[in-house]
Order: sequence, then structure tokens, then C-alpha cells
Amino acid sequence: MVLLRAMQINLNLPVFKTVSQCANELDIHCYVVGGWVRDLLLNRPCKDLDFVSLGKGIDLAQSVASKLGPGIKVHIFKNFGTAQINFSDFDLEFVGARKESYRHNSRKPLVENGSLADDQNRRDFTINALAISLNSENYGELIDPFNGLNDLENKIIRTPLDPNITYSDDPLRMMRAIRFASQLGFTIEENSFNAISKNKQRIKIVSKERITDELNKIILSDKPSVGFKLLFDTGLLEIIFPLMVKLQGVEIKNGLGHKDNFYHTLEVLDNLSLNSKNLWLRWAAILHDIAKPNTKRFEEGTGWTFHGHEDRGARMVPKIFNELKLPLNEKMKFVQKLVALHLRPIVLAKTEVTDSAIRRLLVDAGDDLEDLMLLCEADITTKNPNKLQRYLKNFEIVRIKLKEIEEKDKLRNWQPPIDGDIIMKTFSLDPGKEIGIIKNAVREAILEGIISNNYEEAFHFMLKEGEKIGLKPVY
Repeated sequence: MVLLRAMQINLNLPVFKTVSQCANELDIHCYVVGGWVRDLLLNRPCKDLDFVSLGKGIDLAQSVASKLGPGIKVHIFKNFGTAQINFSDFDLEFVGARKESYRHNSRKPLVENGSLADDQNRRDFTINALAISLNSENYGELIDPFNGLNDLENKIIRTPLDPNITYSDDPLRMMRAIRFASQLGFTIEENSFNAISKNKQRIKIVSKERITDELNKIILSDKPSVGFKLLFDTGLLEIIFPLMVKLQGVEIKNGLGHKDNFYHTLEVLDNLSLNSKNLWLRWAAILHDIAKPNTKRFEEGTGWTFHGHEDRGARMVPKIFNELKLPLNEKMKFVQKLVALHLRPIVLAKTEVTDSAIRRLLVDAGDDLEDLMLLCEADITTKNPNKLQRYLKNFEIVRIKLKEIEEKDKLRNWQPPIDGDIIMKTFSLDPGKEIGIIKNAVREAILEGIISNNYEEAFHFMLKEGEKIGLKPVY
């Protein structure tokens, strides 16, 4: 009853009254269906309104636009038989009820006009097959042929029809099932789960862009590990992101084992997700140890090592982004940078913190320092409470030291006060190796605290370094 009252309140919004009036005038049956109904019942915000009519979907959209006010445009997509209106904060989509059939080598259906039952049959999950009538004779009536309301209450993802057919027809629905389970905290019903495993190879007919779009939505879940574990358990992850699967497993030698880096990565991702909704920072968490399988070595007297995995992982990022059709721009460079630097604060937190090490971290991290610190703190997954408290305490020391050095030396996004042009003019040099030698010496002197970060001290230091290699200033 509470849910139905909530529906009635929301259906009193002017946009629903307008659609209802237009449907009655055109003498057609019309329903609001799918995600908006689901999210209404779950008390989640949703601005996407999908309207299904028994015929004349585009006509209904044009009629609604004319009543919503001047300047409201209808975007018509004749190939799909749909129309779209942007109104206030809402995206309204109109379509005639459809019946679909699929070919084996494509997820694009053959479409023909159908009934409301046909349209609900083609929906991916029972919780997305709910419809509410907007006609005057039964306005606000919930039409639920597959007990979707019951599945909502029991937090279950289930397909309306045979899941093997549902997933084989449109394999992207397998990703969507896992995405909804991850976003909503639902469980995938057993037959549906088994059907995903059985039909996993069908995902290969779906474009990388569509797969990655769903993967990003999983990553943005409150607890992304839920989705990744489902992707792993169904076998989908092995197909769409095999490099991540290679992290899984523990090898034991001479009685010594290393941690399972797949589950460690998921723990880091969940830890980070408690403090940031930044998709690209979450990708940095996913990829921070991606090169560990390639750098794993067993050393006598030491045990398992992963030397250089941060540098090798950073070099892998562009290829991974390209293969997953992720953007090859500053977002990729951000992820690459954090993967490369992710050990630096951790090393500082384990050892004596020197000013020079702090200066180098400030220079290398720049404006991304806070994101780097969030990633590194999330990377502390030890189950030893004493060790955990010690690391967190040391991290706090690192943070304080970073703030002190930054306030004193102003090194965030720093460039040395002496550049190549100044060196060439001072010593009347053409471009050559001497310039790099002097420039690097000035940079190192500032970072080591030998001289202050100002032009005057840097200039005098430059003159001395020039003298060491036989150069004299020209005034």
C-alpha cells in the first residue's frame, strides 16, 4: 500500500497528466514502463521516462510536445520507431509496443508491432517489466505479469522468460544482470546465473563500447567487488578482461605464498569507493597491481617479489584502455600516473620520512596528490590490526609533512626557476648536453634542500655548476 501511494503521488506530476490526456485524445492505450517504475518502487531517483503505447508512439510524442509548451522539440528516430523529448529535468521516450525476434549472429532484433504483453515479454528482467497504465479508466494501475514486484521485495534478478533465450538473444543482458545486482545489492536467481555461465561466449558479438559502458557502471557501484566477483564466477571476466583474471590465485614455494592479487585488488577498489566516486581513480585501483603476474619472482631468502610492477603496469595502461575502448586522453594519463606512483607514499609510510623524498613526491604527483594518497591508503589491506594502525599513523605523518613542505617550498606542479633558455643565454651556449647537466643539477639541489626554491639561489648555483664543466658566464 505504501508503494502504491508513492506511485499515485508521483503520477500526479504534470508530465504524466499531459501524457494521459494526449493518449485519451488519440484513443490509444499508454503505459509508463521499465526503469522509472522500478526506481520509483525502490525509492531511487530516475529522470528517464519510457512510455509504451499500443500504436502511434511517435504521434503521441508530438501531441505531448505541443501541450508541454512552445519550444519543446521532438527528436524522431524512424528506424527505431521511437521519439524523444527533453523536458525540464526529464528525458521522455515514446515507442509503440513491440514484438522482437533475434538472429544468432546479431543482438539487433527484428521488430514488429505487438501488444503490451509482447512488449513486457521482451524486457530483460522482471523488475524492468513493470508497467503503470496512464489511461483514464485505470490510471495508476500496476501491470505486473511476471511478479516483478515480488522480485523487487526479495531483491532478485530474474528474466521474464527462459534465461537461456533472453541472454542468447541479447548477450549484453548478461552484463546488465550483473550490473543491476551490483548497483542494487540484488541476487541473480540460480537459473539465470547458470544461463549466464552457459551463454558467456555470446558476449563476443557485443561491441567493446557497450560492454565497457556496463563495466563502468559496475565500477561505479557502491561496492564494485560484488559485480566483479559475479563477472569472475560466471566466466565473463575471462572473456572481457582476461588480464584481470590473471591476478587470481596463490602460488606456494618452499612453504611461502603470496596474497591473491585479484581479491586484493577488489578489496582496494571497495576501500577506495568508500571515499571517492571518481571513475578514473577507481580504474587506477583496478590496474595498480595489473603487472604483478608479469613481474612475479621467487627469491631465496626473500620470498615472492614483484619488483618494478608499478612501472610496468603504467606502461600497460594505454594498451588496456585501447582494447577496452576507454578514452585515450588525460583520463588515461591520470590512471597511468597513479599506477606508476602508487608505491611511493606507501614506501614513505614504512620508513623515515625525509624532506627530499616529500619534495619529489610533491613534484611528481602535482595536482593528483590527494587522489594518490586516497589510492595508497585504500591499498592497505592487512588484517593485522597493529600493522594497520601503524601504517595509518605513518600515513598521517606523511600527510602532515606534505602540507608543511608544500607551504614552505611551493612545489605543487613545480618547474625549476632556471630553465634551458636561461642557461643558454648565461653561458652563450647552443643546445647540447651541458644544458641538461646544469638543469638537472639545479633541480636535484632544490629537491635535496641544498638550495631554496627561488631564482636568486638557483642562478648562483647554476653559475657554480657551469664552472665545474669549464663554462664561463657571458654578461
